Amino acid sequence: MRNTKLFMILMTLLPWVSAPLLNVKTFKRFLPSSLFICVYLIAEGYLAEKKKWWWFPITVKPNVVGELPLIFGPFFVGSLWILKFTFGKFKIYVLINLVIDAIFIYFALDWFKKIGYVSLIRLTKFQLSLLFLIKSFLMYGIQVIYEKYFYRDTNANVD
Repeated sequence: MRNTKLFMILMTLLPWVSAPLLNVKTFKRFLPSSLFICVYLIAEGYLAEKKKWWWFPITVKPNVVGELPLIFGPFFVGSLWILKFTFGKFKIYVLINLVIDAIFIYFALDWFKKIGYVSLIRLTKFQLSLLFLIKSFLMYGIQVIYEKYFYRDTNANVD
């Protein structure tokens, strides 16, 4: 693929154009679960590389997983937006995640393969969709735990 570095930079930075539209309170509220799932994805990337689930022929640097632009670009910012609009509405959260994951798996992944960014090896698209679903449940669960034990809404009415 031509202009690989430019592609990876744009994929990382373009989603951040929408971040200022999130208010600071929302960003802080959903930051822990979004960061947690990003760290989880990095670990999963190393496992996937060893198990040959998928392959990123393009690397950021040696020993750095090739999906970092995806993780810290569209995935991280998208997680913040999805949680902002759907947290507390679990059925809508699941539906939105299923739709976005399907678009990624059945359309974007084909395009990424075509341009030489990533391809599945030992994982089918269905298996990848199950992995995505598990990660969406995990992220929601982490947010529930964070809300229950750590998050304090400063705008809540106190008697």
